Amino acid sequence: MGTQLKAEDGHTLAAYAAGPRDAERGLVVAQEIFGVNRHMRRVCDDFAAQGYAVVCPALFDRTERGVELGYAPDDVARGRELRGRIDPALTVLDIRAAAAALPPGARRGIVGYCWGGTVAWHGATRTDHFAAAVGWYGGGIAAAKDERPRCPVQLHFGETDASIPMADVEAVRAARPEVEIFVYAGAGHGFGCDERGSYSAGDATLARRRTLEFFDRHLG
Repeated sequence: MGTQLKAEDGHTLAAYAAGPRDAERGLVVAQEIFGVNRHMRRVCDDFAAQGYAVVCPALFDRTERGVELGYAPDDVARGRELRGRIDPALTVLDIRAAAAALPPGARRGIVGYCWGGTVAWHGATRTDHFAAAVGWYGGGIAAAKDERPRCPVQLHFGETDASIPMADVEAVRAARPEVEIFVYAGAGHGFGCDERGSYSAGDATLARRRTLEFFDRHLG
């Protein structure tokens, strides 16, 4: 269902919420560069089916409201353009607002995909709001590899991701040996999204299982 959030700077933004509102565990789901679209809502619903309260903030509301893109080349270009207009520090305020909208007392985690993978990393390194963080193919993590996570982090990357070279992944591994990193042989960017040509069902299933097990360990 749709809901509204208010960030600490007064900005209001939409969000998709799912799951039991009295859940003992909650997740902020950080979107790809395609908005809170059908795929992201399905991701949220899947976590909700596992018993999580879920909030997925519309991070593009900082620059344009109601954005829902597909996965064609024009959509990719549009998503990148929108992302480039948003200050990462303001995105942190938005995920903090999403965390605050989770049930009181819930153990909170954050998971993100694509751009959201980097946002999840910032959630771990730039806030104290989360007890665990998972990032799937976050292209900006290498640039922020020297930031120290304040909670356990698990990262997932595709071996053949054209936008995240393995050198970047190894740089993150070297800088942050405490972070759990998985690389999926032959997988490309967006391998977890069944609406993309790069979708890899086996890798997506394995990464999902690892994500759920990680949250089970750290969110109780």
